Amino acid sequence: MQTVLKEKLWAYIVHHNPDLMFRLQEDYSVTRYLEEKVAGILPMAAELLSENRPMYITLELCLNAMTEDLRPSRYLYLRSVLEEEFSPDYERLKESGTLTYELCNLIEACKEIFEELGFSRENEENRLLRYAIIGQVQEYLV
Repeated sequence: MQTVLKEKLWAYIVHHNPDLMFRLQEDYSVTRYLEEKVAGILPMAAELLSENRPMYITLELCLNAMTEDLRPSRYLYLRSVLEEEFSPDYERLKESGTLTYELCNLIEACKEIFEELGFSRENEENRLLRYAIIGQVQEYLV
C-alpha cells in the first residue's frame, strides 16, 4: 500500500504542482518527501481498512488527505489564466515545449500576489486576484 500511495502522490504532484516536483528534484528530496507524507497518512489508512473500506476508496481518501496542502494548484490556476487571457502566448509556449517551465517561472513571479491575497479555495474565483495575476502575467510576458 505504501508504494501505491507514493506513486499516486508523485503522479498528483507531477500533474498539479510541477513547481514542487522541480524543487524536490533539485534538492534530491523526492524520496524523503514522499516517505514522510505517506508515513503521516498510514494511521488513517489503517483505520479505514479496519472499517472494511474498499482499497480504492482508502487510497483515494489518503491521497486527498496527503494533497490537502497542495490545493488549490497555483500551476493549474496560472495555466487557466494563460490559456484564457493570453491564448496566443499559451499556444506558442505549448508548441515550443516550454509551457510547464514558464508556468513554474510564473508561479514564482506571482508568488507575492498569491501570498498577499491569500490564494485559497475560498478566493480562487476572486476577481481582484485574477486581475492582479493577469497584470503580472502580462508584465512577465513582455
